[in-house]
Amino acid sequence: MLRARDAMDRAYAEPLDVPALARIAHVSEAHFTRTFRATFGETPHRYLQRRRVERAMFLLRESDRSVTDICFAVGFGSTGTFSRTFRDIVGRSPRQYRRDMAAASVVPTCFTMAWTRPSGTGAGTSTGAGTGTPGPSA
Repeated sequence: MLRARDAMDRAYAEPLDVPALARIAHVSEAHFTRTFRATFGETPHRYLQRRRVERAMFLLRESDRSVTDICFAVGFGSTGTFSRTFRDIVGRSPRQYRRDMAAASVVPTCFTMAWTRPSGTGAGTSTGAGTGTPGPSA
Protein backbone atom coordinates (compact mmCIF):
# COMPACT_ATOMS: atom_id res chain seq x y z
CA MET A 1 0.00 0.00 0.00
CA LEU A 2 2.82 2.39 0.80
CA ARG A 3 4.36 1.88 -2.65
CA ALA A 4 1.07 2.81 -4.30
CA ARG A 5 0.58 5.83 -2.05
CA ASP A 6 4.14 6.96 -2.74
CA ALA A 7 3.49 6.61 -6.48
CA MET A 8 0.39 8.79 -6.07
CA ASP A 9 2.41 11.38 -4.13
CA ARG A 10 5.13 11.46 -6.79
CA ALA A 11 2.93 11.37 -9.90
CA TYR A 12 -0.23 13.14 -8.69
CA ALA A 13 -0.46 15.14 -11.93
CA GLU A 14 -0.39 12.00 -14.09
CA PRO A 15 -3.54 10.10 -15.02
CA LEU A 16 -3.54 7.31 -12.43
CA ASP A 17 -6.17 4.61 -12.12
CA VAL A 18 -6.92 1.81 -9.67
CA PRO A 19 -5.68 -1.02 -11.95
CA ALA A 20 -2.26 0.63 -12.32
CA LEU A 21 -2.01 1.33 -8.59
CA ALA A 22 -3.09 -2.23 -7.75
CA ARG A 23 -0.30 -3.54 -9.98
CA ILE A 24 2.20 -1.36 -8.10
CA ALA A 25 0.93 -2.84 -4.80
CA HIS A 26 0.90 -6.39 -6.29
CA VAL A 27 -2.74 -7.05 -5.35
CA SER A 28 -6.10 -7.27 -7.12
CA GLU A 29 -8.08 -4.08 -7.77
CA ALA A 30 -10.82 -4.94 -5.26
CA HIS A 31 -8.32 -5.89 -2.57
CA PHE A 32 -6.31 -2.74 -3.27
CA THR A 33 -9.30 -0.42 -2.88
CA ARG A 34 -10.54 -2.20 0.25
CA THR A 35 -7.11 -2.33 1.91
CA PHE A 36 -6.18 1.24 0.94
CA ARG A 37 -9.37 2.55 2.52
CA ALA A 38 -8.85 0.47 5.66
CA THR A 39 -5.22 1.61 5.93
CA PHE A 40 -5.49 5.31 5.06
CA GLY A 41 -9.13 6.09 5.85
CA GLU A 42 -10.16 7.13 2.34
CA THR A 43 -10.44 5.65 -1.12
CA PRO A 44 -7.48 5.86 -3.50
CA HIS A 45 -9.47 8.24 -5.71
CA ARG A 46 -10.21 10.62 -2.83
CA TYR A 47 -6.59 10.48 -1.63
CA LEU A 48 -5.38 11.45 -5.09
CA GLN A 49 -7.93 14.28 -5.29
CA ARG A 50 -6.83 15.58 -1.90
CA ARG A 51 -3.16 15.39 -2.89
CA ARG A 52 -3.89 17.36 -6.07
CA VAL A 53 -5.85 19.98 -4.13
CA GLU A 54 -3.00 20.34 -1.61
CA ARG A 55 -0.59 21.06 -4.46
CA ALA A 56 -3.10 23.48 -6.01
CA MET A 57 -3.37 25.31 -2.67
CA PHE A 58 0.40 25.79 -2.66
CA LEU A 59 0.41 27.08 -6.24
CA LEU A 60 -2.50 29.44 -5.56
CA ARG A 61 -0.62 30.90 -2.58
CA GLU A 62 2.86 31.06 -4.07
CA SER A 63 2.37 31.82 -7.77
CA ASP A 64 0.38 34.11 -10.01
CA ARG A 65 -0.57 31.35 -12.46
CA SER A 66 -4.21 31.30 -13.52
CA VAL A 67 -6.65 28.96 -11.80
CA THR A 68 -7.15 27.15 -15.12
CA ASP A 69 -3.42 26.63 -15.55
CA ILE A 70 -3.11 25.31 -11.99
CA CYS A 71 -6.11 23.04 -12.55
CA PHE A 72 -4.42 21.25 -15.44
CA ALA A 73 -0.94 21.37 -13.86
CA VAL A 74 -2.07 19.35 -10.85
CA GLY A 75 -3.84 16.70 -12.92
CA PHE A 76 -7.51 17.67 -13.13
CA GLY A 77 -9.17 17.23 -16.51
CA SER A 78 -11.65 20.10 -16.25
CA THR A 79 -12.01 23.34 -14.34
CA GLY A 80 -15.51 22.36 -13.21
CA THR A 81 -14.30 19.18 -11.54
CA PHE A 82 -11.34 21.05 -10.06
CA SER A 83 -13.50 23.84 -8.60
CA ARG A 84 -16.09 21.43 -7.19
CA THR A 85 -13.44 19.15 -5.65
CA PHE A 86 -11.48 22.12 -4.28
CA ARG A 87 -14.62 23.54 -2.65
CA ASP A 88 -15.53 20.12 -1.18
CA ILE A 89 -12.10 19.73 0.41
CA VAL A 90 -11.14 23.32 1.32
CA GLY A 91 -14.57 24.84 1.87
CA ARG A 92 -14.23 27.70 -0.63
CA SER A 93 -13.52 28.19 -4.30
CA PRO A 94 -9.94 28.39 -5.63
CA ARG A 95 -10.36 32.10 -6.40
CA GLN A 96 -11.73 32.83 -2.93
CA TYR A 97 -8.88 30.83 -1.37
CA ARG A 98 -6.32 32.86 -3.33
CA ARG A 99 -7.98 36.16 -2.27
CA ASP A 100 -8.10 35.08 1.37
CA MET A 101 -4.46 33.99 1.37
CA ALA A 102 -3.36 37.23 -0.33
CA ALA A 103 -5.18 39.27 2.32
CA ALA A 104 -3.65 37.20 5.12
CA SER A 105 -0.14 37.65 3.77
CA VAL A 106 -0.22 41.47 3.90
CA VAL A 107 1.20 41.46 7.45
CA PRO A 108 4.63 39.78 7.69
CA THR A 109 4.66 36.68 9.87
CA CYS A 110 7.40 38.05 12.14
CA PHE A 111 5.16 40.97 13.15
CA THR A 112 2.19 38.70 13.66
CA MET A 113 4.24 36.40 15.88
CA ALA A 114 5.63 39.31 17.94
CA TRP A 115 2.20 40.91 18.30
CA THR A 116 0.48 37.71 19.44
CA ARG A 117 3.31 36.34 21.60
CA PRO A 118 2.33 36.04 25.26
CA SER A 119 4.43 38.17 27.58
CA GLY A 120 5.19 35.42 30.07
CA THR A 121 5.24 37.94 32.95
CA GLY A 122 1.65 37.58 34.01
CA ALA A 123 -1.52 39.56 33.45
CA GLY A 124 -1.44 43.28 34.01
CA THR A 125 2.33 43.62 33.57
CA SER A 126 3.71 45.46 30.59
CA THR A 127 6.78 44.18 28.79
CA GLY A 128 9.60 45.83 26.94
CA ALA A 129 9.22 45.93 23.12
CA GLY A 130 8.62 42.22 22.53
CA THR A 131 11.71 41.17 24.48
CA GLY A 132 9.88 39.40 27.28
CA THR A 133 11.66 41.59 29.85
CA PRO A 134 9.65 43.62 32.29
CA GLY A 135 9.11 47.22 31.30
CA PRO A 136 8.39 50.23 33.46
CA SER A 137 5.63 49.52 35.94
CA ALA A 138 2.69 51.84 36.35
